[in-house]
Amino acid sequence: MLSEENGKIKILLVIPLFNNAGTIKELAVEVLEQGYSVLIVNDGSTDNGPEIVKELCLTLINHSVNRGKGAAIKTAAEWAEENHFTHIITIDADGQHLPSEISIFTEKIKENPLSIIVGNRDFEKAGAPEASRVGRENSNLWFKLATGSSLPDTQSGFRAYPVEAIRKIKCLAERYNYEIEIIVRGAWAGLPVVPVNISVKYNEETKKASHFRPFMDSLRCSKTFALLILRNLLPWPNKLLFGPSRSKTIKNAFRNPRALVKMLFTESTSPSEIILACMAGILLGTLPLIGLHLVAIAFVSTRLHLNRLIALNISHICAPPFVPALCIEVGYYLRHGEFLYDLNWQTLGREFMNRFGDYLLGATVFAPVFAVFTGLVIFIILSSSKLSRKLKNG
Repeated sequence: MLSEENGKIKILLVIPLFNNAGTIKELAVEVLEQGYSVLIVNDGSTDNGPEIVKELCLTLINHSVNRGKGAAIKTAAEWAEENHFTHIITIDADGQHLPSEISIFTEKIKENPLSIIVGNRDFEKAGAPEASRVGRENSNLWFKLATGSSLPDTQSGFRAYPVEAIRKIKCLAERYNYEIEIIVRGAWAGLPVVPVNISVKYNEETKKASHFRPFMDSLRCSKTFALLILRNLLPWPNKLLFGPSRSKTIKNAFRNPRALVKMLFTESTSPSEIILACMAGILLGTLPLIGLHLVAIAFVSTRLHLNRLIALNISHICAPPFVPALCIEVGYYLRHGEFLYDLNWQTLGREFMNRFGDYLLGATVFAPVFAVFTGLVIFIILSSSKLSRKLKNG
């Protein structure tokens, strides 16, 4: 096992390759010139890219068919372990990353060998497309929900991994979504996920060389995040593979009550998290979780690292009589095709059990609609406040 104190660091540069004949040779030569050992994993290329690099002094592994970037990284990690490398640094074959910046990662590896290091691309200087910026922001938010940690660029392919981590942490994803899953599960396993600032090139050549498919790959990433969030909501902890044992961490926290109180009551208040906290409070406050609303809101907010105070307070909107009465109306309409116009103490109080089925159905249907509506309202309010501040300061 590699430890921070006595581990001998040995780094392998990994280039996943898929139909990048136009960019792979220049990239590989630049990396080799810096003295690194290089492994190229040809992930089922159908062009002559693998033939181009055969003349270079590097190692080439071939997948007979295209299995995905994640599968290529797993193959590389297996080979690295067999050949006694402690770390791999992955760099994309499309030419977007600068080999001259590999040293940024090697320095960070020396500082903390047991960490995953992710490049933070400078989109401002590179003139990145707006879609890439929006995609990155959404991905960053989901990472925060899943781990409680912030990362400025969760989609960068320029990264450093401890080989031991990739071999121990089991990920289901095999394609681009692997890079999402490994950093989330790595954080759960106890590894720091550390950002480093890097440059990035966006031009016609790199755009053509990239094989990221906006719809399909974004869909895969969304599916992966959804599964990770659902896993995070389960009441048992994720397995800690690195760092101090969980029992030791809890014991140390209770030895320092002040630190424990700070940990429990520290809240995040970014605009996106405020919106999600409000939506969670409304959703869970409206659902028919009779007698369990506050417990459910506190649990979900904690697991998803949302602002608990906001979620709990906004849920008071859902208290009787108005929202439950509206749920009964929705349920009654869905069951009978007409509204229950006679809403009074008799129909909603004494006859509540007769309306209980309407309430269950209506609350289940109305809760997500109400939550989305609330999210939109809060978004408009926050956006208006931000615009007002800009006009005032401008």
